[in-house]
Amino acid sequence: MASVDFTTKCSFNMLALMFVTLGLWGGVRAAPQVPCYFIFGDSLVDNGNNNQLQSLARADYLPYGIDFPGGPSGRFSNGKTTVDAIAELLGFNDYIPAYADASGDDILKGVNYASAAAGIREETGQQLGGRISFSGQVQNYQSTVSQVVNLLGNEDSAANYLSKCIYSIGLGSNDYLNNYFMPQFYSSSRQYTTEQYADVLIEAYTEQLKTLYNYGARKMVLFGLGQIGCSPNELAQNSPDGRTCVERINAANQIFNNRLKSLTDQLNTQLPDSRVIYINAYGIFQDVISNPEAYGFRVTNAGCCGVGRNNGQITCLPMQTPCENRREYLFWDAFHPTEAGNVIVGQRAYRAQSPSDAYPIDIQRLAQI
Repeated sequence: MASVDFTTKCSFNMLALMFVTLGLWGGVRAAPQVPCYFIFGDSLVDNGNNNQLQSLARADYLPYGIDFPGGPSGRFSNGKTTVDAIAELLGFNDYIPAYADASGDDILKGVNYASAAAGIREETGQQLGGRISFSGQVQNYQSTVSQVVNLLGNEDSAANYLSKCIYSIGLGSNDYLNNYFMPQFYSSSRQYTTEQYADVLIEAYTEQLKTLYNYGARKMVLFGLGQIGCSPNELAQNSPDGRTCVERINAANQIFNNRLKSLTDQLNTQLPDSRVIYINAYGIFQDVISNPEAYGFRVTNAGCCGVGRNNGQITCLPMQTPCENRREYLFWDAFHPTEAGNVIVGQRAYRAQSPSDAYPIDIQRLAQI
């Protein structure tokens, strides 16, 4: 057998190490940074829970999912959602299953409970039909916890396991879009000022978070509201030039966000061992809309598909042909970002690009605790 000199050996060993590090050696793959990822929210992160509901808020048809592996899944985007991007960054080798589809050992890597049109308030979104409110999503999570206890053998093992998982919570958009700012269907804007309404929402939100805590959640990520007043729908209906964001809606969203950010400090103080963080989705969107070229966007005020002014009157119609240059659009339809927009929010939530992106720490650091 020919001898191998020391230099060659070192080169080979370095190459082998490099392949292992890259996860390319014999299919080696690093384990996820956390054992599981649980998701609560609305259409921004729904991945199929509304598919079987009698609801107008569904996205299980083309052109939704046109760029997603396997096609339409119920995601309100052309491709990935924000939480899909975060799941990838956390090291999961597949997306978190919808509650409607999760079963058996699948639930041990997490479950997505999000439901389009859902709100913090029970009545929110009712004009659109079936949806699973925040309290309903929390009840479904409680059912999952019972299954986790059975799978792991006892409550202590389940509690220890769940304490390491990340919980993503993002609701409130519909409480404004499909409640407060829809006076023809809801009385909330006549009952409450914007300050009072934010207080009412945060109070109900807090109760659900405490229930999650009592059922094992420790690492919670609270997503603030984006700039709803800059969505194609609001621009189409309420912006004179179709470009200027609707300030009264954005101002109400900021009141809610300020209270939500303050809530993180409150919960971290009150709930032992809790690690609650806030993601400034509003600020991230503001940055993108202010500097679209820096992110590769050409159009930030219209949907890639839809109907009417700004493609913002309603969402994409079944089998409608969307724009071809989807990477250059921030919004996919009247309300929801494209995959490109979602990935930016996911990346900045995971690894803060600006000190204001995440408070007090980002998801990457949260996963390490």
